[in-house]
Amino acid sequence: MVAGELERRWNERLVAVRDLECEIDRLDADAAPALTVADREQLMALGQDLVRAWESPSTTPETRKKIIRTVIFEIIVDIVGENLELVVHWQGDDHTRLMVKRNRAGQTRWTTDVEVVDLVRALARQMPDQTIAALLNRSGKSTGRGNSWTRGRICSLRHQYDIAIYREGEHADRGEATIDEAATVLAVSTATIRRLIAEGTLPARQYCKGAPWIIRQADLVREEVRRQANMRRSRRPLSDERQQNLLGLSTT
Repeated sequence: MVAGELERRWNERLVAVRDLECEIDRLDADAAPALTVADREQLMALGQDLVRAWESPSTTPETRKKIIRTVIFEIIVDIVGENLELVVHWQGDDHTRLMVKRNRAGQTRWTTDVEVVDLVRALARQMPDQTIAALLNRSGKSTGRGNSWTRGRICSLRHQYDIAIYREGEHADRGEATIDEAATVLAVSTATIRRLIAEGTLPARQYCKGAPWIIRQADLVREEVRRQANMRRSRRPLSDERQQNLLGLSTT
């Protein structure tokens, strides 16, 4: 009885194998014929339109993914020091080697430039977020995604890089003064302060064009700075009232 059962199962397996062989033969018979010269030329012409299809505004991300899957068989990536070594295997057994720099941990192609981050870190000690956003936009600086800056985006950047928010009056705690404050201390106009800075008489620094000038309070009491301020003050033009008085005296 056992032998009969084994023979029955064996025969069933043979029938299944024969069915598979027949299916394979059928598929081989239905296989598409080799490409003709005309077919090959048509496919090559379509390949020349690949760039136009890829860059077309109407092309969706799903379509681009299908194009990639059609032309690329696999991509092998190896880490080599600070770089990534890629081998792209194309459909048709061709391959291309590429070397790209590795992103740092947490960095993507949408990451804001380090220069902009450092600038925000410095400006956050001088002005509030809304003013920083306006300054960056005037300077032509954009976010990692190419957008303009807003107060919310500056706030998000500060949180991402652990930059403290601006606190009113903190520059005074560091012994710094603004141009308006320097003008008040020296009893001159803001234009005079700017001229003293341009001449190098009054030391000051500026993080970028349009950013506020940073003046040390200690420099406002320097003898040369005060002497120059007194000279500029003494050369002020007469007021309208004093000019009228002088004109009145000259006619008598």
